[in-house]
Amino acid sequence: MASSVAAVKANCKKQTKCSDHVKELNNVRPKQPFFFLKPTSSIVLPGQGPVVRPKGVNLHYEVELGLVMGKEVKDLDPTDEQGAMDAIDSYFLGIDMSARNIQEEAKKKGLPWSISKGFDTFLPISHPIPKSTIPDPHNALIWLKVNNQVRQHDSTELMLFRIPRLVSDISKVMTLEKGDLILTGTPKGVGPVGTGDVMTAGLEVSGKEVKEASLEVPVVDSTSSYEFSET
Repeated sequence: MASSVAAVKANCKKQTKCSDHVKELNNVRPKQPFFFLKPTSSIVLPGQGPVVRPKGVNLHYEVELGLVMGKEVKDLDPTDEQGAMDAIDSYFLGIDMSARNIQEEAKKKGLPWSISKGFDTFLPISHPIPKSTIPDPHNALIWLKVNNQVRQHDSTELMLFRIPRLVSDISKVMTLEKGDLILTGTPKGVGPVGTGDVMTAGLEVSGKEVKEASLEVPVVDSTSSYEFSET
């Protein structure tokens, strides 16, 4: 999936937020989709390694339904819902990892917070999920467990903005290219993980688990020289 991303801008994932997650982080409900970028080096393909927690980082998980773009989209009319859905090649499940203490400090000081989302391994993703497996992406259940304890378990119908709106708004800022990934937002229940924890995640459609969406990812501590300290 990641190998189809060709350029620097296209080598990024775009993400928006969900309603209850906005509340639990004490954020203001946005009037339009808000998105940020993650580097492709943050991707962990299925079965290809743990999430690595940098020293000094309060590491949080956020399970999300993702979109894989199948063609270029630029300046899409927000009323063209069919055009937006037709531009999607497939879906995937992802766990957007966040260095929450870095993000909170950056927000407080009015600084960019790309670093809080961009560490290596900060985006484990599932195998591609065929579009036919999820007839209505606004009516699927996504869940995440830590050490087999349920932490997130909600429907994608709770998204603040539906997928065609997300695709349209992003395409008005930057051209979406074939192979780009979009994360659509996370439900309530985000929280910390540490060394030795194991995250599992999945997606259900009409009460049935989607096998391609299955994720199991352990967390380990980094051995690199980096250690977060206040800016």
